[in-house]
Amino acid sequence: MFATLLGPLPRPPLPDDARPDAVLDTCLALQSEHGLEPLTDGGWPVVADDPVAAWRATAARTGGLVKAVVVGPASGGGPVAAVRAQLLALVDAGCRWIEVHEPAATAIGTDPDARARFADAQLALTAGLSDDVHLSLAITGGNADTAGIETILAGAYASLALDLIDGPDNWRLAVATPGDRGVIAGALSNRTDGDDGPEVLLWAARYAASTKGRGMARVGLATSGSLADLPWDVAVAKVRRLGEGVAVVT
Repeated sequence: MFATLLGPLPRPPLPDDARPDAVLDTCLALQSEHGLEPLTDGGWPVVADDPVAAWRATAARTGGLVKAVVVGPASGGGPVAAVRAQLLALVDAGCRWIEVHEPAATAIGTDPDARARFADAQLALTAGLSDDVHLSLAITGGNADTAGIETILAGAYASLALDLIDGPDNWRLAVATPGDRGVIAGALSNRTDGDDGPEVLLWAARYAASTKGRGMARVGLATSGSLADLPWDVAVAKVRRLGEGVAVVT
């Protein structure tokens, strides 16, 4: 059982001329303080436009597991070959957790051509990658359940991370996910007025664990999406709630 972010954090309240590494350190410290792992750079990498250099710089600043976040080919991350090259370079650099964001999956629906294009792209993207890396597919921003689990998990993903606030019907995908794959329940709202009570997180974790005999070892809790538009103090409170939710569950 673990907790992680699905999406970036707002900029910490540091001086305008604060060094990029100070911003990154503040984002990492917030996550570590509340027991989140895998960690992310919070959307504030010290190296821009280079996922490998950004991941290396972030991983070097903490002893915890750091995941790399890559935009998938269906969502504007570039041609499949280019995104795959990023994944391969991250694996070669030693990254052991890669999250592929595909919010465009919410637009697939029941169209057979759209389903085939998405599935084929994910198959080509993930084929033959090292078993040493955990590949996670993340879908945020709405419901993707009508695409079907065969489409969504066509690629060789070890886990599926789902926004369950703006996409409550994504629970259908969570339930359909094979028991040997992980489910990361994006059940902590990224809205200022969202329900951040531990009861919601406890229910989400236990329900995800109960499906397909998955068990708690293959379940994570997460924010439902980006916190970047929130005030820093509100984002801090939500990260704290996420950490507390895992503590209650375990």
